[in-house]
Amino acid sequence: MIGLVYSVGDPAGRGIASYIVEALKPHRTANPYAVEYYEGDRFVLAGFNEDVIYFDFLEERLPMVSEYIVLSRHSSEAGVKSYTVHHTGNYGGEALYGGRPGELGIASPRTAWLLLRLLKTYRDTYSRNGYEVSYEATHHGPTSLSKPLVFIEIGSRLDEWGDRVNHAVVGDTVVEFLRGSTRDECVPVIGIGGGHYPRKHTELALVEPVCYGHIMAKYALEYLSRVVLDKMIERSVVKPVGVIVEKKGTRQEHRSLLEEYVSEKKLSLRYI
Repeated sequence: MIGLVYSVGDPAGRGIASYIVEALKPHRTANPYAVEYYEGDRFVLAGFNEDVIYFDFLEERLPMVSEYIVLSRHSSEAGVKSYTVHHTGNYGGEALYGGRPGELGIASPRTAWLLLRLLKTYRDTYSRNGYEVSYEATHHGPTSLSKPLVFIEIGSRLDEWGDRVNHAVVGDTVVEFLRGSTRDECVPVIGIGGGHYPRKHTELALVEPVCYGHIMAKYALEYLSRVVLDKMIERSVVKPVGVIVEKKGTRQEHRSLLEEYVSEKKLSLRYI
């Protein structure tokens, strides 16, 4: 059972949810823990008052769900128009945007990869060429769930969040994912380096069957350690078998640590 979840105060999340309701006609029913609640074929759709970064309660309110997809807005100071996918977590000792310090959510590499590829398909179908399709590096909450969770987002300002065509792009992506018509398999990995929008990692995933769990951006490399790498590997619904590194965004001490780590753990290592 897939749980599609959103905040009722978020115009992007609620707009995507409305599109999915129109497309799939799930049955609206009562749920004491949700403001809006629908049941469909192998999925539930639930809206809550809380902001999505504080959704650590999902397992208590939706215990029947095995995996969560969060329908959400994405904010960017640069105003980048985008459709993004990412996992959650805090690498450092602070949790300014939900979750717990030093904790990573459980990644779902294949789900995120399929959503990323479908976003590109529907971005092109709807001729939204001005929108970037991208992974985002792991960031913000929730982090404490014991089941995998993936964010899918519209960026990055109010005009984009309320745009009905954007709701259709992301809505069709989710609908196609739910239908399970895509049978493609992929090799799960973690990513190191690159920006918050890790373009080289995204480009690789769009052309090769390589699917990312957690991604650590260049700005978070101060937290790179064996302990953090263990978390990136372990906090995934399927175990990553390799590490892919954007070489330009790492220093020699980072690469030395990574090379020793993958040798010990018998993982593959690839520089891009």
